[in-house]
Amino acid sequence: MLRVGIIGCGDIANLNVLGYLRSQETELVAVSDTDLQVAGKKLERWGLRTVPIYEDYKKMIDREDLDIVEILTPHHLHAPMTEYCAKAGVPGISVQKPMAHTITDCDNMIRVCEEENVKLKLYENFRFYPVYLRAKILLEQEIIGEPLNFRINTVAHGGPSMAIDMKAFLWRRNFENCGGGMWIYDDGIHKLSMALWLMDQEKVDELYSWIDYFTTVQDSPSLLFWKYPSKELDDPPKYGSMQFTLAPNVYYPSNYYDCDEFIEISGTKGMMWLNQCTSGGNIISKTPQYPPIVVYSGGEVKSYGEELPRDWRYSFINSTEHFISAIQEGSNPIYTGEQGKNLCIFAKMPYVSTQKKRIVRWEEITSENEQNGSCNINDPVETDGGTLIKYLNRIRKDLKKGIQEGLQHKEFKYQYDL
Repeated sequence: MLRVGIIGCGDIANLNVLGYLRSQETELVAVSDTDLQVAGKKLERWGLRTVPIYEDYKKMIDREDLDIVEILTPHHLHAPMTEYCAKAGVPGISVQKPMAHTITDCDNMIRVCEEENVKLKLYENFRFYPVYLRAKILLEQEIIGEPLNFRINTVAHGGPSMAIDMKAFLWRRNFENCGGGMWIYDDGIHKLSMALWLMDQEKVDELYSWIDYFTTVQDSPSLLFWKYPSKELDDPPKYGSMQFTLAPNVYYPSNYYDCDEFIEISGTKGMMWLNQCTSGGNIISKTPQYPPIVVYSGGEVKSYGEELPRDWRYSFINSTEHFISAIQEGSNPIYTGEQGKNLCIFAKMPYVSTQKKRIVRWEEITSENEQNGSCNINDPVETDGGTLIKYLNRIRKDLKKGIQEGLQHKEFKYQYDL
């Protein structure tokens, strides 16, 4: 039985814990959080009231003889916590995406885990979403030929959605702690992960972006464009793009965060559309117009994956189960530290591009350039909390109006039966 500890009991812990609660191979033996009341409420919700809570994560690591630790804290804390856990002898460390707030910290995390013979996992759950797993199989079967173009739109809708602790929102406003903005760098790691994995790529060559700080705080709406590297001289060019759309007036029930994703992949023989992820399973999922996977190829349109679970939580369960197996079997986790670092590089390129108003190449985002300041990310100028409050009030007003008109929402309820 693998002994598991969690550092950080914020909102995301309710999802990261699911795989461990479901597993017959693990036991959650301790949690750590600076807010003991928050941690206590989480344990009660999970049916684990007797599990000890540590205010100091170092004491938990020193006393509990853990096999796996989940680090679910603000990004600037990932590196020091990873280093302490690794040097204390924890065999498996899973770090919530993004891996760290700087590339320098990513390098240090990789180095210390290699020195201590520790498995370091970057936790990115989209990679394990059932619909995306099926889509990857179809792509490998060349159902649309060779993929040439990737496009993803993240829609930040008006909900109603899962309640979020305001503290989690506030620290993400600080670029120094977050490593970037709350959309492109924090949430965007998921989408950039898909842009590489589904296109069978490890990196991009260059990127250009446009970021509009409409609310003066959030890095959205925004547009990102990039070019993938060519493996052979005669390969056709491959490109990708990502869009973040603010749609606060759209009534769009979600059991999780107030966003959803739509992907389009064009190939040499057809096209593929992937509908929904974060809000999967809601009222949109139940319509015939939005099956999980749609493919046009050979003059025919077909849908796939209707039998698959579309609830977002299964991506968390699948990711955790894979890490448990990796610890038991001695195999590599998904993602490794190097892959996690690559996603951080990818996610920092848009900010540097917007700041410098030019195309940015992958090789520019390095620890060395962070030290000389040439690829550092600056907080948006003239941030105004008042503007953000007005924006949030507008969302609440629209939501209240919708409820009065009879629109309903299935509230998030934790379920033991998975």
